Formats: sequence, C-alpha cells, structure tokens
Amino acid sequence: MHLSIVCLAALLGLTAVSSAVAATAADSYAIESPKAATSLLLDVVHAGQRLVAVGDHGHILYSDDQGHNWQQAKVPTRQLLTAVYFVDAQHGWAVGHDAQILASSDGGQSWTKQFEDLTREAPLLDVWFQDQSTGFAIGAYGALLTTTDGGQHWQDVSERLDNQDQYHLNAIAHVAQGGLFIVGEAGGMFRSRDVGLSWEKLESPYHGSLFGVIGTSQAQTLLAYGLRGNLLRSTDFGDTWTHIELPGERGPLQATLAGASLLSDGTLVLVGNAGSVLRSSDDGQSFKVFNRADHIALSGVTGNARGELILVGQGGVRLGSANGAALSQR
Repeated sequence: MHLSIVCLAALLGLTAVSSAVAATAADSYAIESPKAATSLLLDVVHAGQRLVAVGDHGHILYSDDQGHNWQQAKVPTRQLLTAVYFVDAQHGWAVGHDAQILASSDGGQSWTKQFEDLTREAPLLDVWFQDQSTGFAIGAYGALLTTTDGGQHWQDVSERLDNQDQYHLNAIAHVAQGGLFIVGEAGGMFRSRDVGLSWEKLESPYHGSLFGVIGTSQAQTLLAYGLRGNLLRSTDFGDTWTHIELPGERGPLQATLAGASLLSDGTLVLVGNAGSVLRSSDDGQSFKVFNRADHIALSGVTGNARGELILVGQGGVRLGSANGAALSQR
C-alpha cells in the first residue's frame, strides 16, 4: 500500500482505504439509511442547481434546497465512492473502490454501473469529463482510464503516463487555456495539452503526496495541494511554481489539504484536516485560514446561492457559513 492511500485513511479517520471493503454481492444496491447524510462523504459537486455528494457504503445523496435537506439516490454498489463529476445538470459520473465507475443521466437521482475491475484490487480516486462523450478516470497504482462514448466502453491507457513506479494518481482537473493536469503520490505531476491523448511528466517542487488540483478563473493558473498544508500555485500551466504560505494557529498551517472548489464569484475555497477551511479572493495568491470548532476532517466543499459552504468529510455533510463555521456559530 503506497503512502497516499495510507495518508487519505489517516486524514478521514478510516481504518483502511482498500478495495477489500466488499459488498455482499457484486450487484448489491446501497442500503437506504436515514443516517446516510451523517456517514463518511468524500466529494460534493453541483449538477446544475442540484447538489450531489458521494461517500461510504455506496451512498450518493442529492439536495434541491441549497444543501439544507438531502435525499438518497438509488445506487448499484455498497463500495466506498471517492469522487463525482457532472458535465451538465443531468449527466454525471462517480468512481470508487473495485475500480467502479457509475453514471447518472437524471441529475444524480439514479445510477447505473458502467465499469468494474475486481482484479485491480485498488480504487479509482477521481473522474473528469470534457462533455457527454469524452472522459477520464484515475486512481491507485497509476490507473488512467478513458472513454469516448459516454462510458459505454472504458479503455486502460495508463501507459500514456511516464509513471514506471505506478504511483497513485489522486486528482485530475482542467486548467483554462492549458489543458488537463493530474497530481498524485510522491509529488507526481502530469499535464496534457491535447485532451489526454498525450501526457508530459513535470518536475515537481514538492515530493510528498498531492491530493488535489484545481484550475482558477485565470488562464493557465492552477493550484496543487496535499500533505502538511503544502500548497503550490502556477500561472503557466505547471512550468514554474510558487509555494503559498498558509498561516496556522501556531506558525505555518500543517493540516493536510484534501479538497477544493472554485465558487461562482471566483473565490477559491480549500478544505482539509482538523476542520481547516481556506478562502482566497485573489486567485490563490493568498488565503485566509479558518478552523472549525469541531476540528472534523473535511474532504470536499462547494458553495450555494446563499453564500454558504457545503462541506463533506468525516461525519457526513454540513452546511457552513462563508468561512465554514457552523451556521449557529457565525
């Protein structure tokens, strides 16, 4: 088991992050539970105006009231789901353990299983789609899968990456006027200027695990983030990098960063361990750091039309103020 999977387990309070968490049957559906919204959730995104979150036991939840109330979707798995991506209000994909890929065409209300590979014994960790046809899923041990028909067929193209040690690939994102960017274990960085047909390996200024990457509102600008509060910013699609210093309560921030979102007003929000919530209004050049009183591990974030944050991680989904604090603590 490589370092990035171990660290993700520690970040989220899991005893293990492994595809050994088996369902009772390959085609089992997630059990409907009134406690699903308070179980471990790893990612949250928008599907149009709807919010969709994914996590443990195959739980996929959706909200049509800005995140105040959540309903459980019908999902054909009980495995841990690690990431979700919607290309429009209706069409989305989720990935998780057993290299599973699920798809929805009704805004996340119901899902079908498109792909599964039990022989990999490793999870997929992120997913991105250009449109309803072309997409990529990445994961442990250097997995890179692609589809050109909306997921009816998936092809393993891991050999396109110069990743001989099969380091884990943790996150994939699109960068405006640049292309696709992947980050992973041991500071791994890969970029593609032709929508994933070819990839270039970059020299990373940081050799610890990077758990996420996000493009900003500015051309060729992106942030990569990971262990111990390490946050890197590039304005030239990864040619050069600046290390962004983050203030903590007792010196530089040491909390591992696990998730990020670009809000509709251009604000960047990052979240991580110990209830850390970071906001930037200058395209990621500097951040204000807030710490939730409950110190829960956070792994995903997005915003709603009211200026509130929807936070997911340990203990499920929480609605927070603009700085991430519990609404009652504003």
